[in-house]
Amino acid sequence: MVVDPLSQSSECPVARTLEAIGDRWSLMIIRDAFDDIRRFSEFQKSLGVARNILASRLKTLVEVGVFEVQPASDGSAYNEYVLTEKGREFFPVVVSMRQWGERFLFTGDETRSVLLDNEYGQSLMPIEVRSSSGQKLGPSDCHRVRVVAGKS
Repeated sequence: MVVDPLSQSSECPVARTLEAIGDRWSLMIIRDAFDDIRRFSEFQKSLGVARNILASRLKTLVEVGVFEVQPASDGSAYNEYVLTEKGREFFPVVVSMRQWGERFLFTGDETRSVLLDNEYGQSLMPIEVRSSSGQKLGPSDCHRVRVVAGKS
């Protein structure tokens, strides 16, 4: 996956996000990072992905600013891939994907993982889109406008 991190090929934020991190392996790497996986070997073991694919995806995720490479926190010779602020801001997207998958892609009798909050051990509330006044919004309650840089 070759991605120009400064690509301006689309005016659509969804399209640009998909260009940067929209393949299966990149999303699974980010998911694992939220589960405190940081080392190349740990990602490979968790995901079962080929080394060359993992190396390529991690390189791209570093280039687009989702991860930064740091020396291992235990002082060993290894490096760790640590989520940046930009990467941590992707958490609601991962949660939304989990919640959508839980709701629509599993039957009640299938084994699956669930995400619980650390304080109470409870399932997370469904993520909702809300207006600036707090009203719950659906697709028909929103519209797109084109914002031209430098113009008000």
